[in-house]
Amino acid sequence: MEFYQENCGRNTDNTGRGMVISVHRDRYELLEHRAAETAGAGEALERRFAVLKPSAYYRSPQAAFPTVGDEVVFERNDAGDSIILETLPRRSCFLRANPTMGLPDQAVAANFDYVFLVMSLNRDFHLGKLTRYLAAAAKAGGTAVLLLSKADLVGAQELADCRGKVARLAPELLVLPVSTVSGIGQAELQQLLLPGKKAVFLGSSGVGKSSLINYLMGEEVMKTGSIREADSQGRHTTTGRQCFFLPNGAVLMDTPGMRTIMMSRAEGDLSDVFGTIESLIASCRFGNCTHKTEPGCAVREAIERGEIEQKQYEEYVALRTEERRARGRELHRLKRLERPGKYGKKERRWSAEE
Repeated sequence: MEFYQENCGRNTDNTGRGMVISVHRDRYELLEHRAAETAGAGEALERRFAVLKPSAYYRSPQAAFPTVGDEVVFERNDAGDSIILETLPRRSCFLRANPTMGLPDQAVAANFDYVFLVMSLNRDFHLGKLTRYLAAAAKAGGTAVLLLSKADLVGAQELADCRGKVARLAPELLVLPVSTVSGIGQAELQQLLLPGKKAVFLGSSGVGKSSLINYLMGEEVMKTGSIREADSQGRHTTTGRQCFFLPNGAVLMDTPGMRTIMMSRAEGDLSDVFGTIESLIASCRFGNCTHKTEPGCAVREAIERGEIEQKQYEEYVALRTEERRARGRELHRLKRLERPGKYGKKERRWSAEE
């Protein structure tokens, strides 16, 4: 009770804490923790819908808008939608830059243990795209696992070639070929989904995320669609973000397909993806080396020796550039909010460290 009094400042008899299990535009479905603790055997857990409290979110430039997996404090309303008062601190969160200028980063999912990066073994398999997913996953905080879906459609040699390319890019990354048709990789996947574990599925449209969730659930809980055989492009069958609960208590988080991922402003350790390049940068003779014409540049020397590929270094530079631009856009957004509104409200000073 003291937690709610300190964080909500409201009557704690009417406040609760729950997890966001689905997002429908500006409406959220919650699973209340109190209901989960008091429910007896065979009883259904209490679910309720809720909306955001405007003064808690829309008037604060630093507000963390809820997404699937978030823990929130809300005010109960048994006659209609409850009111979400606050998003609690996250232990992990997958962010991507908002393509709309002036808007904060988009939170895709939160509080997960695994990031299942799904790529199908057709034209969707692309090392450049995988690099971006791995960089975003490194910032998110969960353990990344690459699921190579539709493994039944390729031969053993082609599968080995794909795994070899991934191993050269990220040697420590766990790679699981999976198929909902032949059952390949399903046993290994089940070993990761232990009771209480949460996993978010990320990938492009048509790679088989919904089919994998249906297979793991043992029933059709998601609509599935075919892909265009000409270019392997998928169709959007998932339009929202939602959670599914396995019988053993593990949680699966499904997300809509993403064609591209723009780097967010969030800090993150990219050593698992670009550890070799970052160690080479630290070995350059000059601390401000641009890796173009300077003598003693360890990066250029490694490229000439064939230790790293020029394309891999260019991808690293592109991602770091996007990251800096994302931070610049966020700082610009906060500076715009400093200006007094039409009602003459007092300015508030924001710093980049906030």
